[in-house]
Amino acid sequence: MSKILFNIENLSFSISKKEILKSLSLKIYEGDYLSIIGPNGGGKTTLIKCLIKIYQSPVNKIFFKEQPIEKIPQKKLASQISYVPQINETNFPFTAKEFLMLARYPHLSRFSSVTAADTKAVASAFDITNTTNLANRFMNTLSGGEKQMIFIAAAFAQGGEVILLDEPATFLDPKHEHNVYQILKTIHQETNKTIVTVTHNINSAILNSNRIALIKNGKLDFYGNSVDITKNNILEKAYNKKFTFIKHPASEKSIIVPEVV
Repeated sequence: MSKILFNIENLSFSISKKEILKSLSLKIYEGDYLSIIGPNGGGKTTLIKCLIKIYQSPVNKIFFKEQPIEKIPQKKLASQISYVPQINETNFPFTAKEFLMLARYPHLSRFSSVTAADTKAVASAFDITNTTNLANRFMNTLSGGEKQMIFIAAAFAQGGEVILLDEPATFLDPKHEHNVYQILKTIHQETNKTIVTVTHNINSAILNSNRIALIKNGKLDFYGNSVDITKNNILEKAYNKKFTFIKHPASEKSIIVPEVV
C-alpha cells in the first residue's frame, strides 16, 4: 500500500471566531490524485491553506511524512509541496521563463546563482505542460488559460512531490479547462507526483482523480474511490438536490448529466 504523505487528525480551525473545519481527519497517500469537492463554504480552501501553513493550524494536527507540519521550516516545506492558488488577475513583470525560474527559490540560497539543475527543471516543466511556446511571453500578455498553465508549470518546476491546486480551471473556457486537466493527468501519470485539487467540477473529479474527499460544513462527508461518489445518494445528500447520471462513453464511469432548466 502507498505511504501516507499527509495525515490530518481531528483538525479544527476557526477564522474570526467562526469554526470552518470541525474535527476533520483525512489521509492523503503518496502518488494519489485526490479531488476535494463539496458545497460552497465547507472548508475546502481552508484545508489546503492549512496544509502549506498559509493558515497556522493547531499543533500536532497535520503531519507530513510523519512530522508535525509546524516543525517543518517553510522553505523546506516549499521544496516538497507546490501550491497553485485560485485564478486571479495579478500580473507579474516577468517572462514565463523568468517566472518559472523564480519558482526554484526553495533550492537556492540568498546569494547562489542559477544552476544547471534549475535550468533543467524549468525546461522539463515547460516540456511536460506543453508550454514551451510561451516561455518568452510576458505574464501580463497571457490569457487566463495560458497564465494558469504557466502557474502549473511553475509548480512543477518548484520540484516538490506534491502539487496542491485550488480550483485550477474555474473561469476557463472549455479548451483551456481541458488543457489544464490534461496537464495535471500527464504530470500524475508520468511522474507519479501527488495531485490534490479543490474543484466544483464533480465530473472532472470523477473522470480524472482516483480518490475523492467530500467536505461539507467543515467535516469529511465522504472519502473513497472516485467511482463511488455517485452511489448511495452521496451527492444528493451533500448538495441537497437530485442528480441524473449517465455512463461516460469512453471511460464508462457514471457522470452527472446537466439539468434542463
